[in-house]
Amino acid sequence: MVIVDDQEMVRAGFGALLDAQPGISVVGQAADGDEVLDLVDRTDPDIVLMDIRMPRMNGLQAARAVAAAHGSRPRIIMLTTFDLDDYVFEALRAGASGFLLKDARAADLIAAVKVVAAGEALLSPSVTRSLIAEFVARPERSARPPSMAGLTQRELEVMEQVAKGLSNAEIAGELYLSEQTVKTHVSRILAKLALRDRAQIVVAAYEAGVVVPGS
Repeated sequence: MVIVDDQEMVRAGFGALLDAQPGISVVGQAADGDEVLDLVDRTDPDIVLMDIRMPRMNGLQAARAVAAAHGSRPRIIMLTTFDLDDYVFEALRAGASGFLLKDARAADLIAAVKVVAAGEALLSPSVTRSLIAEFVARPERSARPPSMAGLTQRELEVMEQVAKGLSNAEIAGELYLSEQTVKTHVSRILAKLALRDRAQIVVAAYEAGVVVPGS
């Protein structure tokens, strides 16, 4: 993984902590978004841990550039200062797989990296609620919401639960399915809608009206 933050002490602290963990290797660091693409090209990381607010090219612009150049790998975890950053919704749309507060506990940081590395999105129900609140407050919505025509009724039901912030295990309980069946439905939703991960399912669900804010 690589770490991108304009504060040297933050980079050093996160780097030392994560590099000491079994199964995690920090292969590079950068001070701003301008350095990200070259760093990713050189090191081919699975994860980019990146501050959303940086000078010159910010985290949002860098996430778009990485996604455009490399597709779904590496996965991007955005570091935010507050629970709801101005750029959070746009960063999800740009390809971020999750968000973490910069003052998160060490255990939470380590867990976040492992969750995203395993292919999951780092979206808790509280973060999902914040995203919904931001989405509702925005005067402009996507002019071309994604089409849901290719999804089955069951896939739409699973999508709705994902958009509410439920885990696969929780969705299995809600819909009386096995957890493996839920995983299969999530994979099919991703493939049919050409989405990167679970985080973008949330964005697509609200943009297309599969879930109505406040429901």
